[in-house]
Amino acid sequence: MNRVDLSIPPSSVAHGWRWAPVWVLAFVALWPASGWAEGVMVLGALAAIARLLLVRFRGGMRLLSGPAWALTSVLFFAYWLPEAISAVDALDHGRAWRESLVDLRYLPFLWLVAAAVADARGRRITFNGLAIIVAVWTLDALAQVAFGTSPLFWSIDQLKLMVSGHGMCTAAQVAAADRLSGILGPCNLKLGVVLASLSPFAMFAVGRRFGMIGWILAAAAIGLVVLLAGARSAWITFALVLLFSGWRLLGWKRMVGVFAFGAALLVVLALVSPQFEERIERSTALLTIGQDNVDTALSGRAQIWRAALCMVREHPVNGVGVRNFRDAFPDCDPSPQERPAWGEGPALHAHQIVLEVLSETGAFGLLLWLAGAAMAWRAWRFATPQARDRARPAMLALAVTVFPLNTHLAFYSTFWGGLALMLAALYSGSLLARDDD
Repeated sequence: MNRVDLSIPPSSVAHGWRWAPVWVLAFVALWPASGWAEGVMVLGALAAIARLLLVRFRGGMRLLSGPAWALTSVLFFAYWLPEAISAVDALDHGRAWRESLVDLRYLPFLWLVAAAVADARGRRITFNGLAIIVAVWTLDALAQVAFGTSPLFWSIDQLKLMVSGHGMCTAAQVAAADRLSGILGPCNLKLGVVLASLSPFAMFAVGRRFGMIGWILAAAAIGLVVLLAGARSAWITFALVLLFSGWRLLGWKRMVGVFAFGAALLVVLALVSPQFEERIERSTALLTIGQDNVDTALSGRAQIWRAALCMVREHPVNGVGVRNFRDAFPDCDPSPQERPAWGEGPALHAHQIVLEVLSETGAFGLLLWLAGAAMAWRAWRFATPQARDRARPAMLALAVTVFPLNTHLAFYSTFWGGLALMLAALYSGSLLARDDD
């Protein structure tokens, strides 16, 4: 009697993953409701594993090219192996092991993200979708500037109120918000850094479709929101985006004019906004010699960085453990008798990518991160000009997000780690796409 093969043929694998761009865009669009975004990511990872199991991992080259499979996996393990090794003798074993085991869910999701941009159709949907999300969030934030309320966040808040009886944020969080919050709301003041990191998708899309005038208008709108959102690290990130996305389109002379306009806008905002003026004053304190002035300018981060260096000295090989910075901070606090600039309690992370990796995962972790960066650079260096052009938005977004001469959110946190890994997968999948096969 003949046996019936009920498995899905490998030729149907690529067709089955045509929905991958939808997962990626849903994941990003739901960031204002972090629990829902996390759920989409987990479901996407499970769907990817289930699909691959159904075809017994055959037909993989119809999803991603061989180099894309390799680079996506290498970049994940450059991120994940340091946290797994750091858990061996972490200060809080339970937390460190839990973080490392839970983060394994990222690998199949990264395959899904890379597959979403592995062909021209997927890249068009994903990259244009990300550009639209940036545009919508920017317009919503500008509406908050004009009317005092983010229409999108107000809608989400009202929905949450109807469902659960309480809003997205507490009254204390709303009162304490000192910057533009947009769709993310006053209890999640990350709008500036998120828009700055995702802005390359919008800037390249607008420049391609509308040319120089469109690029300038988009730069002005997104730039105003990034400035008013208050995070000075986002200002640096967006300045890098403007520089590397605009110099080909505008030329160096016009780029000087763009940055001159940005400097003038800084002066105007400092005159009309007390909160903005305070940030400018803190930044200019760097020009004054003295440790106290430096710490003031960096909002207490100099104290955090000295504590991070202490952790590096005491745990040089594999660090104190991922997300264990808060536990190690009291013993390494250089000024325990003084109230820190950020308020009560220990610092939660190093606020700088190199110091975060060194303090939490040690020299072993830093070497793996550098190895991942070297592999990413090697792939770019040997790619064709056509491959570089199609991957440029993802490359720039990833590069400015991990730019080491800046301050950062925690890369081993769920939110920022997920964002950074997603950008790495978008870069791998678009640079080493199946289009070249």
